[in-house]
Amino acid sequence: MLDMPGPTAGPTAPDPAEVPSRARLSLFTAVVALGGLLFGFDTGVISGALLFIRTDFGLNSFEEGAVISALLLGAAVGALGSGRPADRFGRKKVLVAIALTFTLGLLAAVLARDFTGLVAARAVLGLAVGGASTVVPLYLAEIAPPNLRGRLVTANQILLTVGILVSYLINLWYADSADWRAMFAVGLVPSVAMLLGTLAIPESPEWLRARTATTDRARRPPGALLSPAARPALLIGMTLAAVQQFGGINSIIYYAPSIMARAGLPAADSITYSVVIGSVNVLATIAAVPLIDRAGRRPLLLASLGGMALSLVALGVAFGLPAGPATNVTALICMVTYVASFAIGLGPVFWILAAELFPPEARARGGAVCALVNWAANFVVGQMFLPAADLVGQAWVFAFFAAVSSSAVVFVLRTVPETKNRSLPEVQRELAERSGRRPADTVRAGSAAVPSVQG
Repeated sequence: MLDMPGPTAGPTAPDPAEVPSRARLSLFTAVVALGGLLFGFDTGVISGALLFIRTDFGLNSFEEGAVISALLLGAAVGALGSGRPADRFGRKKVLVAIALTFTLGLLAAVLARDFTGLVAARAVLGLAVGGASTVVPLYLAEIAPPNLRGRLVTANQILLTVGILVSYLINLWYADSADWRAMFAVGLVPSVAMLLGTLAIPESPEWLRARTATTDRARRPPGALLSPAARPALLIGMTLAAVQQFGGINSIIYYAPSIMARAGLPAADSITYSVVIGSVNVLATIAAVPLIDRAGRRPLLLASLGGMALSLVALGVAFGLPAGPATNVTALICMVTYVASFAIGLGPVFWILAAELFPPEARARGGAVCALVNWAANFVVGQMFLPAADLVGQAWVFAFFAAVSSSAVVFVLRTVPETKNRSLPEVQRELAERSGRRPADTVRAGSAAVPSVQG
């Protein structure tokens, strides 16, 4: 990934003759975006399956966290390691390999006979998830005409949330039978479909052109990621990547049924609540699509983080009250409000800013570092949430998440520029002014880089 162009970057605009028809473009998008669906499914399905796995395998809190975190650690490796193969062998071949890895990982999870086997299966799935998180949006951006690029890349994000919701529905379907193996097995349907479909898609025209563009690599100055022009973007990107996870979102996505079960609800009712949360996640993500360009990045970030902080404080208070129907309803409302606040702002805006803020010569490597920080923070939260909740109580853990979200409001106000309706050079000039550098230096720093294509 370190040498891979970002989703919004490319050496040249696509040749109109190379752009597929709308029907073929829709078909290619549907096939490749199955990677986003599987990304969401494999990260979400464990939330319900874990309720029954821990009984079958006799897991303690640390081992439950390991089952969750094995995927996250694998994803960090997959995200960082997918760029070089995608550049060397092509996007299509890597997408085929990702689909095959999804299939093998799901088969291994279905057939796992003990804790070690399940952790290994989850790590394999993580490799696929990490690769999909980088190569799927890259391919979609490179096959799209400029006027459709945003919609196609956003389709991947929407399908990710749909995958999470589907996993919750599958968990609910099999909750009465406690058949966690069947929960994993359902994922084989889209993984096999993706495997067969990616064998038939064309190679990215951008990658085909880049193979013969021998000057592109020479125009990427060494150390560009740590250059004065890139450092402000790196600070913002890495901080928001960490806030996304230490703000607590995946503690809700992964552990929603476990959280509600610890509050006194039966397992089936806990999974039902997680379906509500997953539905809100999808709807809020869809709502964010027009708002990002209308309201702007900064207002959405500030409203999102503020809503997250208030919801987390209320959630912590709810879990400190005696268990009962009123407490359970209050906790559900708080969790739904929190997820909606995240999905309409911090969730999508972070990934957009990671592509907009870096100068051209550092965009691919900057995105790689931001993704790595995001997965690493995700790993820590996934590993430590349940042990921390056992040690100090869920209320205090949510108070910590609230403190992170509140601090991020101050960070955004002080450092994050508004990028709505601004060209990338204009964004660079504002970052230069905020960091005390001369805007002209920023323009010169990016002028030798491969130009980006905006659509």
